[in-house]
Amino acid sequence: MQTCPCGSQKPYSDCCEPYVTGVQPAPTAETLMRSRYSAYVVQAIDYLGETLHPDHRADWDRDATQRWASSSEWLGLQIVATERGGVEDDVGWVEFSATFRHDGQTQQHVERSRFAREHGRWYYVDGELPKPKTQRHEGPRVGRNDPCPCGSGKKFKKCCGR
Repeated sequence: MQTCPCGSQKPYSDCCEPYVTGVQPAPTAETLMRSRYSAYVVQAIDYLGETLHPDHRADWDRDATQRWASSSEWLGLQIVATERGGVEDDVGWVEFSATFRHDGQTQQHVERSRFAREHGRWYYVDGELPKPKTQRHEGPRVGRNDPCPCGSGKKFKKCCGR
């Protein structure tokens, strides 16, 4: 029994294989995302082209996709977040992190992917880098006349606060 590459811990035959082989369409955007990752792992390049939204196929390079898929070692998929993309939706977003090794270097591809459902089938439309989380500095504020936090002994306004 081969475990599915998508990280579901299910057998591949009971998870992504029916979608990758075309036996049935993926019912949700997340399922399509997982099956597309599995397609990279098993090198089902035609599936990647078929599940690409028709409006975005003109510039898809099958040979380049094949080269990248076959020259990479696929190490894992993590679904970070999903927004809509259910069985009743027509649009959805899936944020994921795919880890792979290419040319001896371990890399991570992080993306917020957009999916659309047309005529009962989900398609990958495009992706973007996820927006970084806003981080607030929780420490005390440094005033202009306070000692500089760098430890120089000078006032902040005469040191790092310029």
